[in-house]
Amino acid sequence: MPSKPATKSKNQARDDDRVFSEAERAAVAATARERKAASGRSPAEARAEGLKDLRDSLAKMPADDRAMGERIHEVVSDAAPALVPKTYYGMPAYAKEGKDGKVIAFFKPKSKFKVRYSTFGFQPDASLDDGDMWATEFAVIKLTASVESRIADLVKKAAG
Repeated sequence: MPSKPATKSKNQARDDDRVFSEAERAAVAATARERKAASGRSPAEARAEGLKDLRDSLAKMPADDRAMGERIHEVVSDAAPALVPKTYYGMPAYAKEGKDGKVIAFFKPKSKFKVRYSTFGFQPDASLDDGDMWATEFAVIKLTASVESRIADLVKKAAG
C-alpha cells in the first residue's frame, strides 16, 4: 500500500511562503516601536531618549560589532554634533533635528543580517549628491584612521 505524502500544516506552509526573514520582520517591528515612542517628545527628550536607545542597541551587539558601532558613534558625534542619535530599525542612526527628524545616516552591524561585513549608510535626505551617481552605503571591514576620516567627511556633507 503506497504511503500518503506528508502534508504541511497551515503554519508550516505560511512560514515557507514568507517574503521577509525573521531578522527583517524584527527590524520592521523595532522601527514601529521607535516611531511610537518618539511621537510627542520635545527636541531635548528626543536627543536624550535617542542616545539611550542607540546605546542600548550597541549593548546588545556582539563585541566586534559593538566596538565598531561605538567608535562610529564617536566619529559621527564629533563630525556633526547637531545630528540627533537614535535607532532606525533597531540599529544606531543619526537624524536631523526638528519635527520630522529624518534619519540621514545609520550603522548596520554585520550580525543584524548575518553577513560578512558591517555597513555605514545614508538615507535620501543626506546631502551626498555627486553628479549622476554616488554611493549611499559603504561596507566597513575595519576602522582605520583613513576610514574614520572618510566617515567623518561623508557625515559632514550629509548633514549639509
